[in-house]
Amino acid sequence: MQIILLERVEKLGAIGDVVTVKDGFARNFLLPNKKALRANAANRKVFEANRERIEAENASRREEATAESKSLEGASVTLIRQASNAGALYGSVAVRDLVEALVADGHKVHKGQVVLGKPIKTLGMHEVKVALHPEVSVNVKVNVARSPEEAEMQAKGVDVMAAMFETDTAGFTEEYDANAEPGEISRGDEAAPAPTTTDEDEAEPA
Repeated sequence: MQIILLERVEKLGAIGDVVTVKDGFARNFLLPNKKALRANAANRKVFEANRERIEAENASRREEATAESKSLEGASVTLIRQASNAGALYGSVAVRDLVEALVADGHKVHKGQVVLGKPIKTLGMHEVKVALHPEVSVNVKVNVARSPEEAEMQAKGVDVMAAMFETDTAGFTEEYDANAEPGEISRGDEAAPAPTTTDEDEAEPA
């Protein structure tokens, strides 16, 4: 389907461009969200008659988005979630969660502006794109942790999951070594096992 863009659409074009897209994309997204018009003779005339107004409104929205982007630059939100020892969340972090966290911090963001390809399902630091306007976007940091203490460590650059794995491994090694039987090799011990004796070795020479 051929359409006339009413605003810039990433990877498609700018205001006024006539482009060809898949019918489903046009009917389900571009047309109902007033991002485009069908490219027929009547709509071409309507667009040209209103082009100046459309471009002025777009410029105004872009200025507002630019102002809002300054408060979002470097922004970070923390979400406390339950997770397994491997770092997999019991559930996931979706767009709604991110919008609620950003709005709670005083940012003017709605769900249509948060670009999340797929839900966040692991602990750690994540970057999420927020498109405030087709021509203005910023990345915000999302700190997903099991506790405020872990969140603080992650914010400082500590890989909590890696540190936990190292701790668990060290504890296992210490327990293994402590329970080793006499003559057994403990982990990290390069010495050969203690030799065993036989009745022949203990017998005195004739």
